[in-house]
Amino acid sequence: MPRDPRQIQLEIDAARESLAATLDQLTYRTSPKRWRAKGQEAVVRFLQTPAGMATVGAVGVFVTFVVVQRVRHRND
Repeated sequence: MPRDPRQIQLEIDAARESLAATLDQLTYRTSPKRWRAKGQEAVVRFLQTPAGMATVGAVGVFVTFVVVQRVRHRND
């Protein structure tokens, strides 16, 4: 029994719309701007935690130590 051409066209149109929606979702999910924004938000959230603040403090102490050592060695 042959299929109704109108029904076939409706199925094609539905499949096309579904594919377009899927492509839009993939484009949104893989957007470099979106990934960068998510990364920045994660870093800011981490830096606002006690562990993040301790990390920044430790890095600051380490950098200060390295700079002081280089200045001392330069003067010797």
